[in-house]
Amino acid sequence: MNEQIFLGKWTSESLDLLLKKASEIHSQGERIGFLSKQFLDTKYKEATLTGDADTPEVFVINLERVDCLTFIEYIEAMRRSLSFDEFRGNLMRVRYRSGLPAFKNRNHFFTDWKAFNSDMISDVTKHIAARKSKDVSKRLNEKHDGSFFLPGIQCRLREVTYIQTINLDDTILAKLETGDYVGIYSKTDGLDVSHTGIIVKQNNTVFFRHASSLKKHMKVLDEELMDYLKSKPGIIVLRPGE
Repeated sequence: MNEQIFLGKWTSESLDLLLKKASEIHSQGERIGFLSKQFLDTKYKEATLTGDADTPEVFVINLERVDCLTFIEYIEAMRRSLSFDEFRGNLMRVRYRSGLPAFKNRNHFFTDWKAFNSDMISDVTKHIAARKSKDVSKRLNEKHDGSFFLPGIQCRLREVTYIQTINLDDTILAKLETGDYVGIYSKTDGLDVSHTGIIVKQNNTVFFRHASSLKKHMKVLDEELMDYLKSKPGIIVLRPGE
């Protein structure tokens, strides 16, 4: 198996120490909060992974540059791990169905996490929204004209539940927890979300920690969730299991 590893400011030894320290935080959400904080100001870069329908998959660990999905992949794999070696193995299980590196096995969509990592991740969108969630049938990967976003990947029929931004009141926001993974719902045919990040609650404020592709940011940062969502349709919420 081909692989590329770029650890940036870390070494495998310093990651061992970081993961051991994180493992002492018993709350999974707070552990995610601690680990993701280490990535603040990490530079954004799109398409750091290698592999498509015509190109052999390369197993990539790139902690120097992240996009919104690889950022949360690294955090989810780290929160399950006690060492760098465990992190490497857990990243394979987070990124690929059955932990088998291949483009066709990659979890390309945010809701793939609940579909293929259901032992470690649960969809709590409907639970926290009570009757204010909305269900939509999606044909993931299939565009309006019938072509595919990702050639070589089959269309995935999926029921997607999201909470509309206009319904995000104080009661629902109070039910969000630090460490929740949030997908920004997309109205585009073939997509479940347009962006992903992590909930962090501090001093009664709900923040969205994410790898921003906006030119004014281009890095991992915290923004107040409701400010970020002003022009967005809604959110999907996945919660890490114990």
